[in-house]
Amino acid sequence: MSTGQAGSTPAGSRPAGAPGRPPGAQNAAAAARARRVKLTVSRVDPWSAMKMSFLISVALGIAGVVMVAVLWMILSGMGVFSEVNRLVGTIISDAQNPFNIMDFVGFGRVLSLSIVIGVIDVILMTALSTLGAFLYNICSALVGGLQLTLTDD
Repeated sequence: MSTGQAGSTPAGSRPAGAPGRPPGAQNAAAAARARRVKLTVSRVDPWSAMKMSFLISVALGIAGVVMVAVLWMILSGMGVFSEVNRLVGTIISDAQNPFNIMDFVGFGRVLSLSIVIGVIDVILMTALSTLGAFLYNICSALVGGLQLTLTDD
């Protein structure tokens, strides 16, 4: 290349497309992008597994309570509970003790039951994942762990 042509660069200068890289480094960068690395997960820290599982189970518990509340409101808005009251009322037809489904599936009762289930879920998921981390560490000591192959793209 001569220095008088358009698009050419003087000797010793870098092209505009690769600031900070010498011209031969582009091939090395392309080879480094396709690098594969083998890693072994030899130990899982039970404390970090417990913290992560606690946070995830709390998020799932809150989502479960919100889901139950929204589902109850949708069913109530569609008139499902009043239809069940009407249907059971025609079947039983007891004037002294009328049937009301809201005694069994009222909003407060359903929501409090979903909160109790969510708290039990948080405790169980946290305990099970911590126990799983301990069991993984024991098995990993016997067989060497879980081997992963990662690529750098």
